[in-house]
This record gives sequence, C-alpha cells and structure tokens, in this order.
Amino acid sequence: MANIRALVLNCTLKQSPGPSSSEQLGREVLDELAAQDVEGELVRVVDHDVRFGVSTDEGNGDGWPAIRAKLLAAQVLIIATPIWLGQPSSVCKMVLERLDAELSETDDEGRLLTYGKVAGVAVVGNEDGAHHTIGQVQQALNEVGFTLPAAAATYWVGEALQTVDYRDAGPKPDTTGRTTKALALNTAHLARLLADRPYPPPGAKGAAVGPSRESA
Repeated sequence: MANIRALVLNCTLKQSPGPSSSEQLGREVLDELAAQDVEGELVRVVDHDVRFGVSTDEGNGDGWPAIRAKLLAAQVLIIATPIWLGQPSSVCKMVLERLDAELSETDDEGRLLTYGKVAGVAVVGNEDGAHHTIGQVQQALNEVGFTLPAAAATYWVGEALQTVDYRDAGPKPDTTGRTTKALALNTAHLARLLADRPYPPPGAKGAAVGPSRESA
C-alpha cells in the first residue's frame, strides 16, 4: 500500500500567532487524515514571503518554491480558506494563481506533475457563501491537474451578521465533523488508488488531453 502524505495550505489573512479558524478546520482535516494513516503538515501561507505571479519562482526571495516543494512531495492537497465578501481569501487566490504555473510542468512521460494528486477544500466564514467559495477553488484545482474525490469539501458558516468564529463555536460532530471525516476518508482512498495506478501519459491510447494554459 502506497504511503500518502498531505499538505494543508491555510490561506488566512492573519500571520502567526494570530488565531485562525481556517487553521483549526485545516488541522481537524489533518487529524481525520491521520486516522487514515496519512501524515501531513499545515503551512500558513501568509507567514511566508509568497510573491504574486504565475511562475514556479518569482525570484528575489520568493517563498513559494519552498511551499511548492512540500506540495510536490505530497499526494493530497487541502486548501483551507476563510470567506471574505463572499469570495475565497486573497491569499487563496494568490495560491491558485501560483498553481497556474503547473500547467507548464510535466514529468518524463508528459503528464502534469499535479496529475495523480488529490485535492480538497475546507472553508470557514461568518456569512453564507461556502458553496460558492468551494466551487471556485475546486474548479481551479481541477483545471491545474488535481483530482477531486466525492465529497471533497468541508465547511462551517456562522449565523449572518453575527461575530462567532469557528474556533470559538468549536467542532460540530454531526455537521462539519461529519463532512470533515468524509473529506479525509475519500481523499486518502483516491490518493492511494492513483498512487498505485497513475494516469496514462498523453501519448497513450485513449488518454485525455490536458488543459490549455490561460493567458495572463
């Protein structure tokens, strides 16, 4: 059985050690993945000097290459993001833009380096918008080569116009807790299947054609 490793990218706007509800939910996903014998770590992106851009390395001390190395070493990627103005956070959007560079990176057989990697999404917010945010992030991850399993998202949103955060409300075993467990179970399962049976290279009979790169 293949050894599976996970990376959670916390896309909060708050630098450490500031409290982060998306970090709490991301760590709960890691706990559930650990129950599936998946090791992993969480990186708070804003703690690193990640530059805006669409290349694998923007130079001048860019923090993305080190994060990318962790991503390439993992088989599971979880994007944890808060909702701001009904959208994924600006940090989340920057991460997705950096992942656009993977459309130009291939292995020796012509497959994207993200092919065979499985992705999921964890979202927190104090107002509605979780489904919209999940849809945006999942579409972008799939576009750059990640595979999305069934039930590949977990989320929590508080009552509109209120101020309770997820980290204060605590886990909800019968709602968010259940979807977090399903996310971990399905991502670990699919990651092991793809590790054992990778996607065929582009030249193979019946192989799908990869996505075209969007213009800047």
